[in-house]
Order: sequence, then structure tokens, then C-alpha cells
Amino acid sequence: MRIVLQRVKRASVTVDNKVVGKIDKGIMILLGVHRDDTKEKAEFLASKCAELRIFSDSDDKMNLSCIDIDGSALIISQFTLFGDCSKGRRPSFIEAAEPGKGNELYEYFVSLMKKRLSIVETGIFGAMMDVELVNDGPVTLVLEK
Repeated sequence: MRIVLQRVKRASVTVDNKVVGKIDKGIMILLGVHRDDTKEKAEFLASKCAELRIFSDSDDKMNLSCIDIDGSALIISQFTLFGDCSKGRRPSFIEAAEPGKGNELYEYFVSLMKKRLSIVETGIFGAMMDVELVNDGPVTLVLEK
């Protein structure tokens, strides 16, 4: 699994001109599922995302997690995170999980995050989505397992 995590002031995802997910302060997660990924990898990364100390404490130090601040998460499926651009000019996506497995592990990851955070919103797996966010900091991290 590969994740691009951004600390946000707010974020939303729109499909067919309808907002399907929207959060205020928290994290936005772009989640790519590799063809060899497992539930154990999803469990590790869900815990890591919820518990990463990337929010400021009273001393303005990144010392608090999304759990600590009662933050929200917006999770977007993003198979293109496994696009291989090393050859030619067109990305190859053979490393990305096939849609059935990708959706299963995406939904599993979302369910794990819902156990950790009070507000978890999502996009729609496989849909063309418009994603908007206000990056806080900016703080952007790449996680992989």
C-alpha cells in the first residue's frame, strides 16, 4: 500500500457535481493498493495514519495525532499511486491491485479508520472525482508498507 497523507484545514471530494465526502481539520489520505497487499498492511497503515503526531500542541510542536485533536479523515482511492513512469511516456499500472482486490482492501482500510476516528469520509471507489483541499502547513507525507 502506498499513501499520500496531507494535514488539512478542510477537504472535499465531488462526483458528478455532488459532494460525496467533506471534512474540516484532519487528514486527507490518497490510498493506492498494490497487487500484493494484505489486510495486515492495511492494519499497520491505518494505525500509523491515525496516530502520526503531525498536529501542533500548545508549544507549536508537532506532537499531537489526529486522534488527539479529534480530527477527521477523508480517504480517496488512488490506484495511480502505483503508476510506473520509468519507461516510455505512458504510465504502467500493472503493480496496482485489480479492482476487486483494490476495493476490498480500500473498504477494509476505511473500516479500520472508522474505529479510530469519529469522522471518516470517503470518495467513491473507481469514480472520476474532483478533490479539493486546503493543505495545513503544508504537511504532506508518503507512507508505504
